[in-house]
Amino acid sequence: MKTNHYLCEHSEGCSLAVRVQPGAKRAAITGIYGEGVRPHLSVAIKAPPVEGRANEVLVAYLSKLLTLPRSRIAIVHGEHDRFKLLVLSGTSMAQVEAKLRAEL
Repeated sequence: MKTNHYLCEHSEGCSLAVRVQPGAKRAAITGIYGEGVRPHLSVAIKAPPVEGRANEVLVAYLSKLLTLPRSRIAIVHGEHDRFKLLVLSGTSMAQVEAKLRAEL
């Protein structure tokens, strides 16, 4: 894992910048999208981007991966976009980084 600018401290825990790839064969972390100022964690999910289904599946996948209750993961920006900003409440940046490092 080169840089983690996609992961930042937040008053409630940490924030995570994500680029979603809907319609994939399986859910997975596929790497880092973008170099430089605004990198995003690329996440492939099976669900299509229809009627919020991709958002639901994204939150469920991250909940399982990060062992966080779904209620602690909120999409605060980009609900209708590939690029999203999520707030992960009740966890530290170090804890999330350790779990993501195992997937990258």
